[in-house]
Amino acid sequence: MGRRGPFARATLHEMCRRDGIARAWDRVTGTWTTSRSWWCLASSLALHLLAVLLFSPEPLDLRVYREAAPLVLSGGLYDYRLHTGPPIPVLPFTYPPFAALVFLPLSHLPWTALVVLWQAASVAALAVVVHCADRLLSAGPDHERPRRSRVLLWTAAGLWLEPVRHTLDQGQVNLLLAALVMAALAVPRGAAARGTALGLAAAVKLTPAFGGLYLLATRQWRAAGWALAAAGAATALAWRVAPRESARYWFGLVTDTRRIGPVWSVRNQSLRGALSRLLGHDVQPSAAWWTALTLVTVLAARALWQAARRHDLLGILVTAELYGLLVSPISWSHHWVWCLPAMMWLAHGPARNRLPGRVALVAWALVTAARLVPLLIHREDGLPRPGPYPALLAWPGAAYAACAVLTFVVITTAPHGSQQAEESRRLHTEGAR
Repeated sequence: MGRRGPFARATLHEMCRRDGIARAWDRVTGTWTTSRSWWCLASSLALHLLAVLLFSPEPLDLRVYREAAPLVLSGGLYDYRLHTGPPIPVLPFTYPPFAALVFLPLSHLPWTALVVLWQAASVAALAVVVHCADRLLSAGPDHERPRRSRVLLWTAAGLWLEPVRHTLDQGQVNLLLAALVMAALAVPRGAAARGTALGLAAAVKLTPAFGGLYLLATRQWRAAGWALAAAGAATALAWRVAPRESARYWFGLVTDTRRIGPVWSVRNQSLRGALSRLLGHDVQPSAAWWTALTLVTVLAARALWQAARRHDLLGILVTAELYGLLVSPISWSHHWVWCLPAMMWLAHGPARNRLPGRVALVAWALVTAARLVPLLIHREDGLPRPGPYPALLAWPGAAYAACAVLTFVVITTAPHGSQQAEESRRLHTEGAR
């Protein structure tokens, strides 16, 4: 017989004898890919740079941050409008006043320099998200050591997921805030630092506040208290600087979804958006909405409970953040950057060897890598309005919500320590045959 290549030499027995994360990853990517992870990342970054240079997306959200922020000092922050085109003809500033204070330095930078720096910072934040997700995996029930090749490859792949690309194209702050939340919860530090970082992220944008569920599920009471204190202090500071704008936001605009955008649009991948398209009208408030919200809440609570029981830290955080995206009135597709940690959990977590986990991973990959939402947006923009929403667009338009619910189910049914040990022994036996 001739000389065998690396794939032939890696027997099933050897794969089962390695740590579980390496086995699952090697099955997907192969030895060739993991050994060239640096090249994969470099190639992905080069293609990203080429795409930016050739297509030059207009980061409209970054422009809003830059132009609206100074108005927090002079007044009229929530009167600002960036005129674009239908179906969302104007873009207002929709964040709390504290966010405008954070964005103030952006107004002093030249536009081109700001765009370059923001892109670089967002790509770096993506790497931080992946690295911290890997750390949480290593602290989970498998107690596996972090793997550099996995971090590099997931960073390379993450650049091409639709929520990440949309965030980069629009100049959104999502990746930066996700990196702050992940670093706060994954890097060892005291309760004060953890809670303060999470609280400041929530003061900039409300969605990261659902990370507080992670602190509660892991019984980090002091950190949760620090998070509340930090968010309160940041809000109080903004109120001190801009009392009129703060009153306008917290006593009215914070619940006004109409100024953010159309709830019914497929751009909105929240539970409310999905149901509104399926039923043909805004479901809130209605019996259908409250029933769906109750079911999703019960399922998420069950997933949190099961993940906490097996000390599955990434599973807890993924559940908390996906739940926040589901129950928010509007969750634009670029908000769903948390799909990347979810996919990492599905690929390397306790359910990686089970069929539901693999189905959920493939579903996320198809929906995000195939850019389903932009395709549906293109079709939606050609629809006559007002008019009934086509079922052929409504059903696939619920893809992100469906993937999130499926992920909750997988997290809930993932094996615990004894079950996982039994599965590992079974795989080891099969590999020895």
